[in-house]
Amino acid sequence: MVHRNRLEAYLNELLTPAEYPDYAPNGLQVEGREQIATVVSGVTASAALIEAARDLRADAVIVHHGYFWKGEDPRVVGMKARRLRLLIEAGINLFAYHLPLDVHPKLGNNAGLARLLGLETDGRHAAKGVPGLLWSGVLSEAERADAFAARVEQALGRAPTHVDGGTTTIYRVAWCSGGADGLIDQAADLGVDAFLSGELSEPTTHVARERGIHYFAAGHHASERSGVQALGAHLAEALGVEHHYVEIENPA
Repeated sequence: MVHRNRLEAYLNELLTPAEYPDYAPNGLQVEGREQIATVVSGVTASAALIEAARDLRADAVIVHHGYFWKGEDPRVVGMKARRLRLLIEAGINLFAYHLPLDVHPKLGNNAGLARLLGLETDGRHAAKGVPGLLWSGVLSEAERADAFAARVEQALGRAPTHVDGGTTTIYRVAWCSGGADGLIDQAADLGVDAFLSGELSEPTTHVARERGIHYFAAGHHASERSGVQALGAHLAEALGVEHHYVEIENPA
């Protein structure tokens, strides 16, 4: 069991959120009970995740996608009111870490993608003003694009959308979890054979073809599962809390 203040301080020291300009507040977003014995992690603080945490008698939920995004309607009504009511009535603390959980060199989503895809990292590059947001690395040996797509599907449990704009084989890859397909031009500047992110927008297809690299949209949710799982496992070992990762299926 750990006090809420100690958990918050530990997370902030580990993930250093003050170093990153972000689109939502990182850290404790909704205050619950002081003593924390059980932590649930998940990708997004949806009602389904909070209900699962309540049923597991969790004291805290840690997510990648929390609340209070820039430009969001500030009123506490409708879906937002229901989510907050669920947390408050159950006494559950909500912690959210967005960009800090993408870029962390060991526990982050990009680090997780490297492990899952068998990529040896050779660079962590600044993008959108965020240090270490765009990663690059190499496979153990070059492989055809269809083999790499199969690798992604096996690792993430979801067949990626593939835009074929590149070379016959893939060896050097750049990647960034989530909705980062807009970084494809910067990825191409690194001289990679392929770029992988979570989503596919209309311009990305043309950039891939015209810059001559493969693009793989692996799924926003699928590409961001590993960070919260690794963080929860780390907290269980470091602080002695019980940890459960809860998967809320999401095809996006």
